[in-house]
Amino acid sequence: MAEQSPFPVRLAADIARQLGALANYLPDAPPHEAARILVAVLSEDGVLDRFTGLLVTGSRFAQHHSERGVLPPEVWLAVGRAANELHDIHVDLDEHAEALDALAGTGAKPPKTASKPVPTAMVVRRHR
Repeated sequence: MAEQSPFPVRLAADIARQLGALANYLPDAPPHEAARILVAVLSEDGVLDRFTGLLVTGSRFAQHHSERGVLPPEVWLAVGRAANELHDIHVDLDEHAEALDALAGTGAKPPKTASKPVPTAMVVRRHR
């Protein structure tokens, strides 16, 4: 008989499954509901914020164990870099919170624009 995973490992697996289910649901959701989901994911204390915090804690764990020779220092650097990147992504997405709030109907005012928004081709911008 296989040993059962401890509660935190099962919890992480359950969260991963739920995020997968949410990702599968999102494309078919009505726009206002999809926006509400994204607001919940991207808001302060939302999924992205909490996941970033988890990686920050993971980076401290990796630092502690790499300083003792249990983990290679590259592990600590990679986890810390991932936490920093997620934080930067969260900051970049904050500028779009008002538009998502407006579409979600959460009571926020729509962003100020000179004219009515029109569909556009995808524009890719990278911040480096």
